[in-house]
Amino acid sequence: MNALQTSSVTDLSTFDTPTAPISLKPPPFDRHKSFDEDEFSVKPATVIKPTTVKKNVTAPTNVKSYSVADLQIATGSFSVDQLIGEGSFGRVYRAQFDDGKVLAVKKIDSSVLPNDLSDDFVELVSSISHLHHPNVTELVGYCSEHGQHLLVYEFHKNGSLHDFLHLPDDYSKPLIWNSRVKIALGIARALEARLQASMHTFAEKPQPNSIYVFPRYLHEVCSPSVVHKNIKSANILLDTDLNPHLSDSGLASYIPNANQVLNNNSGSGYEAPEVVMSGQYSLKSDVFSFGVIMLELLSGRKPFDSSRPRSEQGLVRWATPQLHDIDALAKMVDPALEGLYPVKSLSRFADVIALCVQPEPEFRPPMSEVVQALVRLVQRTNMSKRTTFVTDQGVSNRGGDNQESQDM
Repeated sequence: MNALQTSSVTDLSTFDTPTAPISLKPPPFDRHKSFDEDEFSVKPATVIKPTTVKKNVTAPTNVKSYSVADLQIATGSFSVDQLIGEGSFGRVYRAQFDDGKVLAVKKIDSSVLPNDLSDDFVELVSSISHLHHPNVTELVGYCSEHGQHLLVYEFHKNGSLHDFLHLPDDYSKPLIWNSRVKIALGIARALEARLQASMHTFAEKPQPNSIYVFPRYLHEVCSPSVVHKNIKSANILLDTDLNPHLSDSGLASYIPNANQVLNNNSGSGYEAPEVVMSGQYSLKSDVFSFGVIMLELLSGRKPFDSSRPRSEQGLVRWATPQLHDIDALAKMVDPALEGLYPVKSLSRFADVIALCVQPEPEFRPPMSEVVQALVRLVQRTNMSKRTTFVTDQGVSNRGGDNQESQDM
């Protein structure tokens, strides 16, 4: 202590000399450690690097673990012939196994999830493996070997909604109006249910293979909420009955640099104005993207199409002023429908779109209200069909369609 006091007096005397340079370096502060005199007065200051704590991640037991060799055989060594899609996080391949089962394998790019983040990947798999819903693409397995990160999903042979709407072929028929409304409702329910599932995930340990059923209001008070961030028609897969299945669920929520990856791939026409300005995603930006998909279903147009006149390239900007004008609305309907749609149903569908794609996020409705609006729309459609069948039993199917168009 005498030595320390002497040193302190010497230091104070130097402050009285005007020409003496002042160089103060405060010692490292640690409220749980006392100063050692020799270390403080003699040894130079050292920079303490934070130690990396290895995560203790348990492999998920409710999905299958595949080897790289298994997936290479099933995909023909990830050949181009088996490539069925390419998204923001990686490529997707068709995989056929020896037992005849066909699945889809997403190979996540190393730029999205580097090799040294294997623990993060297993944690991601564990999180999204608990998302179960009839309108969410089911995760059935994964692979984390030799620095490779792969996800194995159920396979839907009808491909994506994007392909169905924008890449028609001789083997696929155009979607009728009722199918389009059903697809919109299924996607809305998937988004609503994902938020409910997140509530369950943070409230208690989820049970494998369970379907979450909650009161509608719960997802709106869920904290923290799960934002999809990558809603687009290419991520809506259709099964043989044209039921929609939302893919990539949970990926953008759990991949560390997902926002940066998605922002680098922006310009698709699905991004909400606030995402374009700040790069920040929210529940309301998901609602905007969903509204864009509804516009695709209504118009048959791509969200952004550089081949069209400049004023029509951006779908939202072009369509929004026409959504409440019934004459203009009739002109913007997908020509593939050939006029076979109920006029009132079309108008109500457009009303929901107008709410979802509002520029200000605070004015967009929560997904629960969107689901309720689309449910009422489907119920009116079904009721109109039953009324037509009972009162006009001799009317043909085409006549029934016309009656429905007048009544809805």
